[in-house]
Amino acid sequence: MAVVTRYGSRFMTAIDNTDPAEKADGAVLGGRVRCLTETVEAVSGDSINSKYYLGKIPSNAVILHISRLHFDDLQTTGSPTLDLGLEGSKITNDDDALAANVDVASAAGSVTLGLDIANIGQKAWEYVNGQPSDPGEVFDVVATLKDADLDAGGTISLELYYAMP
Repeated sequence: MAVVTRYGSRFMTAIDNTDPAEKADGAVLGGRVRCLTETVEAVSGDSINSKYYLGKIPSNAVILHISRLHFDDLQTTGSPTLDLGLEGSKITNDDDALAANVDVASAAGSVTLGLDIANIGQKAWEYVNGQPSDPGEVFDVVATLKDADLDAGGTISLELYYAMP
């Protein structure tokens, strides 16, 4: 066992008294928190790959892991799921960038977005599969119905918290 000193990777390494120190990103150090809240009604008969547009966020927004997706029980038979993704004109759309396979068939509920804790502090564009850099645009936040058509209607709501410099 040894006594160690370690620095966090998001901004502490930028201010650990090395020369030259990098400027810390304002979104992860003292950023302004914003909230996107939206509700959409899903209807019995909506089919697989139906899309529910829930809002827009800047590609450089740091998504906070307190964000939640809420939903009614949307099924009496079958097993529909929802993916929550990002779409934009300068990216390859990623329908499950923020959450994948959210079970909306068994009971009304709410889930914290399925974001890996190792990615805390990442910007929205970093969740888009294969995106090498910030495209500098505003993304649509979209829930996509997967795995089964709906035979019951209900509400889908999103609380998406994010920080901006």
